[in-house]
Amino acid sequence: MPNPSSHTKPVVLMTMGAQARSGHAYQVMTHKYIKPLVEISGCVPLLVPTCCGTEDLEQYLDLADGVYLSGAGSNIDPALYGQENLTPEKPQDRDRDLFDIPLVRAAIDRGLPLLGICRGMQEINVALGGDIHQKVYSEPGYADHREDADDPVDEQYGHSHQVSLVPGTWFADLMEEEQIPVNSLHGQGIKRLAQGLAPLAHAEDGLIEAIHAPSLPQFTLAVQWHPEWKANDNPHSVKLFKAFGDACRQYRQQAG
Repeated sequence: MPNPSSHTKPVVLMTMGAQARSGHAYQVMTHKYIKPLVEISGCVPLLVPTCCGTEDLEQYLDLADGVYLSGAGSNIDPALYGQENLTPEKPQDRDRDLFDIPLVRAAIDRGLPLLGICRGMQEINVALGGDIHQKVYSEPGYADHREDADDPVDEQYGHSHQVSLVPGTWFADLMEEEQIPVNSLHGQGIKRLAQGLAPLAHAEDGLIEAIHAPSLPQFTLAVQWHPEWKANDNPHSVKLFKAFGDACRQYRQQAG
C-alpha cells in the first residue's frame, strides 16, 4: 500500500507579526507572501503566531519541512544587535524578534530549508550574529532604497534597480544571468554579515541584497527585495520559489 505521506505536500512555517486594529491586537500575514508558497513552491503554509512566546517552538518545528520568514512593516529591535534605536518613529515587533531569532537557529540545527525576504533576511543575519544599517539612506555611498509612499502600489513594487549576482554561485546559476532587476522597499540593510553567511547579490551601490550559508548542507536563501510581489509574472521569482519548494520536498522525503 502506498505511503500516504508520499502524496502530501511539504509544510512550511510562516511566522506572523503584530498589527493593531481598532484597539485590538492582531497577528497577521499578507496574502502576497502566502500565495507564491502555495502556487509556485507547492507547499502548505502553517501560520505561526509569535505573540505567545517560544514554549511551543520545537513542536511547531516537528511539523515543518521548511521555514519562510516574510517581510513586515516593523523593524528589528536594535538592542538585539547591540545598537541604540535610531528610528524611534518606526514600529517594532519584539514578539516576532524573540520568536524568529531562536527559530532561525533551531531550523538550522535541524537542517530545515530556510527562506527569508526583506525583514526575514535581516532576522537571519541578526540571529547568527550580524548587524544592520538602521538608515541605509543616511550612510555615505549608499542609495535611498525606500519606496515612495505616495506612489501607487504597483509602482512601489516595480523594478527599481539591478542587482549583480556573485559569479559561480548556485544562485547565479539558478537565475542564469549576471544581473537581474529587483524592486526596492527598505530603509534598513545588512551592515556586518554574520559569520557563516556569504553574499549572493549586491545592489549597484554595493549593499548586500541576497545571502546564503554555504557551509550548511540545507537550502538557505534570503533576499532584500520582494520576489513575492506578482511572483507568477516574474521568471526570477518563479525560479526562486520553485527552488525553495524543491528543497522542502527533498527534506520531507529524507525525513520520511
